[in-house]
Amino acid sequence: DDEESKATFDPAVDYREEHPKLIVDTPILRLWHKMDRIFRVPKTSIRLQLTSPNIYRSPRSITLNRIFQKVLQDDLNSYVYDASVAGCNYRVSVNPSNYQLSVSGYSEKLPHLLDVVTSRIASLIEEMKEGEEAHPALEKMFSKAKDDLLRQTKNYVYDSPYETATYNFRMLCETPVWHVNDYIGEMEGPDAEAEPLTLKECAEAAEECLFGRTKAVSLCIGNIDEKGSKEVADLISNHFLKKRPLLEDETPRFRSLRMPNKAEAVQIFGESVGTREVPVVYEDLAHSESEENNAVDLMMQTASSFELGFEGLAIQELIASMAYNSAFNQLRTKEQLGYIVAAVVRKSTGGGNGLHVIVQSSSTLPPALEERCLRWVEQFRKELEEMPVSRFAMEAAAVKANLLEKDIKLAEQVSSVWGEIVSTVPHSEHFKNPDFDRIEKFADVLTLDDDSESPIKTAAELKEKVLEFYDKYFSPDSPDRRV
Repeated sequence: DDEESKATFDPAVDYREEHPKLIVDTPILRLWHKMDRIFRVPKTSIRLQLTSPNIYRSPRSITLNRIFQKVLQDDLNSYVYDASVAGCNYRVSVNPSNYQLSVSGYSEKLPHLLDVVTSRIASLIEEMKEGEEAHPALEKMFSKAKDDLLRQTKNYVYDSPYETATYNFRMLCETPVWHVNDYIGEMEGPDAEAEPLTLKECAEAAEECLFGRTKAVSLCIGNIDEKGSKEVADLISNHFLKKRPLLEDETPRFRSLRMPNKAEAVQIFGESVGTREVPVVYEDLAHSESEENNAVDLMMQTASSFELGFEGLAIQELIASMAYNSAFNQLRTKEQLGYIVAAVVRKSTGGGNGLHVIVQSSSTLPPALEERCLRWVEQFRKELEEMPVSRFAMEAAAVKANLLEKDIKLAEQVSSVWGEIVSTVPHSEHFKNPDFDRIEKFADVLTLDDDSESPIKTAAELKEKVLEFYDKYFSPDSPDRRV
């Protein structure tokens, strides 16, 4: 007689259209629940994000929290080994603006695993605060975690050139950001020797971010009912949410910076940049003497996701889909500049968008790579102009099919739903509800049908929109080009 169970087996209902339901909505915690009626496996996934402005307030704070995450992972291995053998897993990660905790696996014992993990987080912090003399084993774990983090951070300079270029773009286009050298300076060097990181300080930093003033969002999805989800909410509240919530203006936000167009670059940097086709150039030298590759990452910034809207984002995605094949064919196959060639759209943490043309080569120097990329941008505009409208319709259908590809596993559905939820956290009250239909709205723009709600009805109209977009943001003659 359980209506929930009956619905699971109703073949007439398309449960993919069901979205998670907000069942807890308080100033400090918002929790969504969805009973899995698609994959019907005895598994559940619980996700939790605790947002704190203290994690990324300084290089020292983020370094201490990353060390704590490593110590916690090392410590919890002994606690949850049996659970992992039984098919239940956990993960705790720290990001610049939040801690994320996830537990997944067979449903019956999952809330208990969550309770064990969260309880151990609290007790571990208390033990670490007692210092190295009281817990020498924890001091060894702390030292090992710090050494591991230092080694991983220093290895950044040995990344391939195109990966280094991607990192440098983040330094240029986002705020606030700390450079890896800032983290290294907290772990080694004269400043680190004068003020060394300690076990107690690490615990206090983690405690402030996990158990201080925070804001939480959570998701319970799978073989768990609404009652069980509310019990999870109570567990989260009892363990973490004991202080008043963050104010709206205290929520950490990362912003994308708008790159200057040529006229603005001349005002900022002087007349000398006005003669360059790319007015803003950031150069970096490979750290390793044995590095044989050069790389260029040419970014043509468009606009924020809010400014572009669904139509602009869909057109941008369509251009990127066609550009990838064209760039690979011209720069890799024909000109043989290097093995790594790509033209992709990237979205920065703050919501900015841009088309990146990436080439890594062992035979061609960066100025020549830059020149070839710029010439390809002009060539691709001609290709779009000459392309028949039937090709635009085919490309749009392919992008739409890719967007609407169904999740084939519960984990994939969890990932997509959770992504929509956490994307709302930095936004104000007006944008705090996840748009679970976002991909469908995105794809609707590319539906070429007189009966559709899309503003673009025909392939000819789509081609016109694509060329307008390209001319505004990517054409060398456009005053709006930010490259």
